[in-house]
Amino acid sequence: MNRRESAKHCLGPRVALAIASVGGLVYFSFCVNANAATPDRASSVAAETSSAVTSSAATSSAATSSAATSPSIDADKSATAAKTTPVKPSAGSLPEQVEMINEAMRKSWIDHHLTPSGIASDGEWCRRIYLDVIGRIPTVDELNRFLGDRGSSRRVNLVDRLLGREYVEEYARNWSGIWTNLLIGRPGRKQDDEKLPTNREGMEQYLRRSFELNKPYHKMVYELVSATGANKPGEDNYNGAVNFLIGKMDENGVQATAKTSQIFLGLSVQCTQCHNHPFNEWKQNSFWELNAFFRQTKLSKTMGAKRVVEHAVLSNHDFHGEGASKAGDMSSAELYYELRNGIMKVAYPVFVDGTEISRSGALKDVDRRTELAKLIIKSDYMSKAIVNRMWAHFLGYGFTKPVDDMGPHNPPSNPELLDQLAAEFSKHRYSDDGYDLKQLIRWIVLGEPYALSSHFTRNNRSDDPTLGEKPQFSHFYIRQMTAEQLYESMIAATGVENGKGDDEKKKLKNEWLSQFVITFGTDDGGQASTFNGSIPQALMMFNGDMIRRATGGDKGTILDQVVNHPRMSPEDKVVYLYQAGLSRKPSGAEMAALKSEVSAMQRNSLAPLQDVWWAILNSNEFILNH
Repeated sequence: MNRRESAKHCLGPRVALAIASVGGLVYFSFCVNANAATPDRASSVAAETSSAVTSSAATSSAATSSAATSPSIDADKSATAAKTTPVKPSAGSLPEQVEMINEAMRKSWIDHHLTPSGIASDGEWCRRIYLDVIGRIPTVDELNRFLGDRGSSRRVNLVDRLLGREYVEEYARNWSGIWTNLLIGRPGRKQDDEKLPTNREGMEQYLRRSFELNKPYHKMVYELVSATGANKPGEDNYNGAVNFLIGKMDENGVQATAKTSQIFLGLSVQCTQCHNHPFNEWKQNSFWELNAFFRQTKLSKTMGAKRVVEHAVLSNHDFHGEGASKAGDMSSAELYYELRNGIMKVAYPVFVDGTEISRSGALKDVDRRTELAKLIIKSDYMSKAIVNRMWAHFLGYGFTKPVDDMGPHNPPSNPELLDQLAAEFSKHRYSDDGYDLKQLIRWIVLGEPYALSSHFTRNNRSDDPTLGEKPQFSHFYIRQMTAEQLYESMIAATGVENGKGDDEKKKLKNEWLSQFVITFGTDDGGQASTFNGSIPQALMMFNGDMIRRATGGDKGTILDQVVNHPRMSPEDKVVYLYQAGLSRKPSGAEMAALKSEVSAMQRNSLAPLQDVWWAILNSNEFILNH
């Protein structure tokens, strides 16, 4: 049986429909299609497959930690993992903010005439929470540990473990990766990245330490906006936080202005450097008044051979202004910008809420960037922006779309809840209890919206943001994994990096990720990813080096351990691979379809299991987060 046929037998007609011939190439459709993953919108699929397969057609996927190790395989536990029904945590075990979320969403569903979907199964939710919190799917041992917890607070217990000491390194790895990509972009080709002043290692190191310590969010923002020092570990005056701004200081810090506002305030002001925004209240003067905060900041680079940046330093200096003021007089250090009609206007540092600071450009009088950092962390914009961003990470969409373009022109879908969560997040802003990202995560993932199934019904099928509707979160929105998540998922599910050192793992990961990044020559340094269901992605999953190693039965991999396990029956081996890749057991229909493969294992265990494993890893069920 070839692997295309194996995919059909292993995962049913649902997978067979995803395989097609494109230009003579076998192409697997990784496109996220909510319609095909929902019973009432996929009747043609449901009619051809068992109810068990249909119910799992959208089972999510996840990403795994490079630090994750191959679990010991217990044949008895794998074959007899507890079957549980989803149980809502008891109200007494939940933070009051969770009930606040639940009440607000229930009211919203009633107002919009929506009936929420049912609660996701424990297996689905477990896979979802591992992926979203620590960036990887659970191992078989972790899945069975959760399913074996019969208490009503098992979901609360798992969240506490994932946010606690047991997983602190994986939590920090996942979130430092997410924020590194947000702050400086994804890694490109090594020869291109070496010509940039930004040092990725320094950025990741700063963020990893911040997340390991669960540094309050406002402190992290303050440090990133006000940082000075060298960008590279090992250099004198090293400060990894400078890497956020160090690559954005060209053209008098235009990109520093735009990205600081966009990321930390949720305000998209990029286009207002040239003209008033056509759809919102932000005017051209607001952009340049914000830009004035960066005019004391200077970048210096030490260059090596072939235009490689050895290291860079960000520092503050006196700003004399752009006008013809008297020599040495910096009491009114202005900058000028041009209106579209050619008229020149003057700007001084003014925050987005209208707060002005000293117009002096002398550092002895005022450190403009430090003052900007203070204004940002005191602003209500900051709290709303991070709540919106974190909500989008876990629910697929924020209260606004996009998440970083908030304002009167783009009202949130649930403004009251956004305001309430932002107020709770910043409630203890003057103590160490405030701005706690782990607490914010806990509130979101224990709320009803996050617990819902991705299967929508006739009573909430209109809640579809892909059709332009505002998200109402009456069911979980299916989404494809990011490239980082898929890489980590493959590592955890297959064990292909077992025995490799940390440096080698990091090098392999960056090389793998770089193949999907396209950098545009635009003024905002924009990037796009080809990790979006493209043919290169499909071919990588079909025939890439990682897939070849994962399904080749190399010593130490999961497949090798399963094939050579002395106490596992052929059926047990299939069950284990399903749990390792999909966080569930095969349905009766799937096992029946695999009857010939199981029979063949009596003669040659490796070849049949290779086909089963390849089909699992190339299924939509593996690559989707539902």
